[in-house]
Parts: sequence; C-alpha cells; structure tokens
Amino acid sequence: MAKEDGLQVSRHSAAHIMAAAIQHLWPKAKFGVGPAVENGFYYDIDLGDKTISEDDLPTIEKEMKKIIVANQPFVKSELAIDEAIAWADKAHQPYKKELLGDLKHKGTTDLKEVEDIIGSTGAKSVTFYQVGDFIDLCRGPHLTNSGDLGAFKLMRLAGAYWRGKETNPQLQRVYGVAFKTQKELDDYLAMLEEAKKRDHRKLGQELDLFTFSDLVGPGLPLYTPRGTVIIEELKRALRDMSQEYDMQQVSIPHLAKLELYKTSGHADKFAEELFHVKSHYDQEFVLKPVNCPHHTQIYASRQRSYRDLPLRYVEQTMQYRDEKPGQIGGLQRTRGFTVDDGHTFCRVDQIQEEASMLVDIIQQFYQSLGLWGDHWVSLSVRDKSVPERYIGEPVDWDTAEEMLEQVATKFKLGAKKMVGEAAIYGPKLDFMFKDALGRETQLATVQLDFAMPKRFGLTYVDQNSQEITPVMIHRAILGSFERFIMLLIEHFAGRFPVWLAPEQIRFLTVNQTDKIVNYANDWSEKAKDLGLRASVDASNESVGKKIRLAEELKTPYVVVVGEKELETESTTPRIRSDLIVKQPDKPMKLENLIKTIANESKSRVNRTTM
Repeated sequence: MAKEDGLQVSRHSAAHIMAAAIQHLWPKAKFGVGPAVENGFYYDIDLGDKTISEDDLPTIEKEMKKIIVANQPFVKSELAIDEAIAWADKAHQPYKKELLGDLKHKGTTDLKEVEDIIGSTGAKSVTFYQVGDFIDLCRGPHLTNSGDLGAFKLMRLAGAYWRGKETNPQLQRVYGVAFKTQKELDDYLAMLEEAKKRDHRKLGQELDLFTFSDLVGPGLPLYTPRGTVIIEELKRALRDMSQEYDMQQVSIPHLAKLELYKTSGHADKFAEELFHVKSHYDQEFVLKPVNCPHHTQIYASRQRSYRDLPLRYVEQTMQYRDEKPGQIGGLQRTRGFTVDDGHTFCRVDQIQEEASMLVDIIQQFYQSLGLWGDHWVSLSVRDKSVPERYIGEPVDWDTAEEMLEQVATKFKLGAKKMVGEAAIYGPKLDFMFKDALGRETQLATVQLDFAMPKRFGLTYVDQNSQEITPVMIHRAILGSFERFIMLLIEHFAGRFPVWLAPEQIRFLTVNQTDKIVNYANDWSEKAKDLGLRASVDASNESVGKKIRLAEELKTPYVVVVGEKELETESTTPRIRSDLIVKQPDKPMKLENLIKTIANESKSRVNRTTM
C-alpha cells in the first residue's frame, strides 16, 4: 500500500464506510480485504447468490452518505488471537477467519496487501476498528469520525480471486475514488473522461494499428501495416542510436532448453509463466521469457580478452510469458511481446562509464519524444532481510548498488530507493512513466549483474593472463514495444510525431478525372522517393468526407488536388494543428512542401507541445 499520509488514511476509511454500507444493504455479506490504493480504495465482497451490478453503486453511495452524515467515530479495539477467531466464526466471516488462522499459526499471511493492512502480530493479538455497527479486522489508522471523509465516488466492479489464487472463490471487488475536496474529485473524473478518448484499445482500432484474434489467442497482438510502421520506425531509431555507441546487433532463437534458464535462475522465477514446448523426439524446450541467458552463450562462444571489453549486444526480439487470463488486456500486458533488449559485458572499472552512457541514451530518447519529465526513477535495491530471493554474493550487491546510486546522483535523477524491487541478479534503475489513466509503467531500465556471468562461468583474460569474471549490464531503452506503443497512443492521442505517423501525407482529388488523379499519383510517388509514407484518395466521396476521413486517421499533412493545384503546382495544405510546421499564410510549392515534410521526418523532430 502507498505511504499512509492523510489522504491514504481517508481512502482506507472510505473502504470501511463502503463495507459498512454494503453490510446494511446485504446483512449476510462476507468480506475479504479492503485497502487504500492509488487514487482510491476497494473492498472484496462475497454476497453469495447476489451479484452487485453497476446499478447498485448509487444505492451503496447513498448508504455511505448516511454514515458520513451521522459522523460516527472510528473506534479501535484489540483482541487476543483466539478471541478474534471466535469473533470471525460467530460473525460468519470465513475470509477473516482464514487470515486470523494464518496469523495464529504462521505469524503472518502470504498476501502482501493483507500484511500491509493488518500487519503481523506474532499470532498474539490483533486490532479491530468499528464504525457504527460495522466491525473489521484492521491495523488502521483511520479518520477520527466518518464525517471527516472528503469527496468520493464509486467507480466500477471487477472479479477477484480470494488471495489472488485461481483455485479460491471469486469475490466481487468494488472500486471507489476519494479526494480531500470535491474540486479534486471533479478534476480527476474529468481526467478519466479525457483518458477514455485516448484509450489505446479504442484508438488502436480506430487508427487501424493492431488487432486480436480468438483463433490466434488472447494476449497475442497482431499489428496491421499501419501499426507495423510505428514498430519499424522505433526499431530504426534505436538501431541508429546503437550504431552511434558501437553496439552490435545479435539474433537469437525464440526457444531454448529448460537447462539454460535453470542455470540463469529464471526457471524458478518464471516457473508459472513458462510456455513449455516438447518435440517429437522427447526433447523439452521453453519459449524464451528473457534474452540474457542466450546472450551469455554468444559471449561464451570464444575466449575474450580485457582488450575486447566492453562488448555491447543489442537486439529487438520477442519474449513469451504465460500471463494469467484475468491480467491480459490490450497492449498493457500480453503473452507475446517485442522487447528492445541489450546486454553489455564489461570490466568492473568500466561500469560507471557504461551505465552513464546508457542513462544518457535513455534521456536523449525520451526528450526527443517530449516524454522526459513526466516520469520518476526507481533505484531498485535488494531487501537484505530476505537474501534467499536473490542470487549472487553480498559483496557484489554492495558494489553494484553503490555504483548505480552514484550514476543516479551524477545525472540528478532524483531516484527513489525502493527496497525489495531489485531483479534477482542485481540492482537497477527503473524509469517509470504514466499512461493516460495515471497508471505507472516501467519502460527503460539499467541493471547491474555480477551473478549471472559467474553462474555461466564467463571469463576474460586480463593483462596478467588471469581469468576474470566480467560484469553484465542489462539495459532496455523503451522496454516492451507493446507497452511503449500503448503509452505513445495515449500520450499523443493518436497524433503521432511525423516520423512515427503511419501515413505522413495524403493527397485528395477534387474529382476523378484521369488528369487530376494522375497528377495526385505523380506527387505521391515523388513524396515516396523522398522517403515519405504517402497515399492518394481518389474515391468518389465528396472532398469534405475525404478530409474528415484523413483527420480521423490523424494524418499530419493533407493536400487537396484540383485544377488550381495542377496549374500552379502549389497548394495550401491542411496541417495538423499540433505540428511544428504551421499553416502557411499563402500557397506553397508542392515540391517545397514534400521536402519540408521529408526533412521533418528524417530529423525525427517532435512537436513542442501536447
């Protein structure tokens, strides 16, 4: 759960008030957990045969307001663990009883969010909070009175397996949002309305970028020609940057023997997410969940000298993870996804320079898209209290964490140290960006890894002819292409910078005479010769409808071609308002127009404002 400042306390209290209202409306309700979350709260409910619908939300809100107006106090109490279990049994609250049983016998629970809410008391006693006639197992804290709650609104319903296990009963999760003032709530709801317009799933269909097929399978996106343009342009931009920094392209297969991932440690970490493939010859493989073990084998294919380092391997390839069906949605989480992946093998004395170079590349890339600044950076380190979660030697971890912290300080990243968020093999700098719904998505990352090279026995020969283990730096500039494209669609609302636009210029004919159509086709071909993505709409539709269609597809430049344009070889183009190139005051030569657009595309310049 997020830090329990005043707003989080208020949201936590809102969850209890909602549960109290539900208990008033459906006295036999059984309750799971009800934490505060970002922007709001939720509670997991079991109403037996009753299913809460969207139509019930206003009724629950009305009951909540009664409790708020009554200004009922939140009263804290404490019970011995056996008394608490007896209470849960008598109150017919089996989910609370299960949690209490875990606290009694294990001293904790396996569910992180429950630990955050009720804590671990060593199975001796637990605390309760009561508001009105509703009593709940809870660590707190809460508001003093229900009347202290600010503005709130119930938003939606979802299904949630108890404790996140598919073999457990499915409960109903009721979500709400809460803020200190009505204005803050109204502003948030207005942002959500804007976000709906920018939803990548909606725009992805409208702009003909990607699709899904039941025959192909859930979580496996199919990119149309227009969507593939965006992927290929991003790949080209990354390859251009890689060449500037002497990074070498490599290529690996999409599957490998399970032993590869057992050696790397990923077989255990991704045990439930691996796609297993068995050959006719009884040989077992898995679709690759990560690429780094493959890259170690390219390094290991020959003897390396200290003079060879650093070696920087990069590629854009697909990975596969068997995500839970309930977690798959749009491009946010998929089973097959393309990654921009890279691994540098270097000496310890090269770490600072290599990591700094990668951070510099990340900063340049996101600045070029106008995304730098709307992010925060996580310095993800290990949790020393649970060393069994990680591989490698503590002294290596100490060195790696210190070096990454120095890099973060050098670039003034303002990195927040996040304990327990490190990868299994080392600490990392994660660059977190927000989508149109305010959800945080980790895209770029730089990770130091002392452990995996040792596990694979990688070495280089130093100047004293001694075999030394190299350090491995994992890096991703944009991470998953799927998530990055999702972010781009929603950030730009489909109005991509010219260099990324699936179609950069469209010529519209005033009529369908051969002379006009041929003229439009000639200019389209000239634009293509300059490297532009151009098309001609010579359909029988009216010019107004053709223009609307081009605008719906967010086409940056639209040129209407008629007799006047044919005679003067000039045009007054329709230019998307967000572009750096602005609407000209007078007609401009078509030749100058397409050269200007070509230069804009090749330089990958971006608009200056949203």
